[in-house]
Amino acid sequence: MPRTVPDVVPAGRMNSNDQPILNAGPDLILRPWIRSDAPALVAAFSDAAIQRWHTRVFSSEEEAEAWIDRWGELWNAETDASWAVTSATARELNGYVALRSVDLESGSAHVAYWVVEAARGRGVATAAAEAISRWAFDDLKLHRLELRHAAGNVASCNVASKLGFALEGTARSAELLTDGWHDEHLHARINPVPIP
Repeated sequence: MPRTVPDVVPAGRMNSNDQPILNAGPDLILRPWIRSDAPALVAAFSDAAIQRWHTRVFSSEEEAEAWIDRWGELWNAETDASWAVTSATARELNGYVALRSVDLESGSAHVAYWVVEAARGRGVATAAAEAISRWAFDDLKLHRLELRHAAGNVASCNVASKLGFALEGTARSAELLTDGWHDEHLHARINPVPIP
């Protein structure tokens, strides 16, 4: 059945190009994942604070490598994009930032992130999420970005506020974590440049 409006973003906008490396500050870059990141991923997911708000754990470097490989497939499918957040100089892993559930037809995606313990308290999540938001709006030309988090995750709520993602509401019992169901906050930001 034909649509009465065109896709917000034409198919091929992502996968016709290599995933970009993005600058997120004076000593912070976002780059595609590489297999040599596997040990750092295993270490990151052994952190209780990351496990608190996420439902994944890696029991081996092979599992982490498979997770890394999957991101290339998702980029080519134009459904998701993920970056390793690293220091530009030392190259150590600071965290993860991603566009999840990319929908080119409607011009939307969800922003997700986490930060390793050693990098917390320095604005890494905010800088990384701002960098991919700028790329999503300016280069990919998405119309709407959403940021969802468990209502009890105060740090994520603070990041959303700093980024100008307006709180639109609370979805009751919407996120299942290891300790049960949690309410989830929904924040959103609209591309400031109108897309015809």
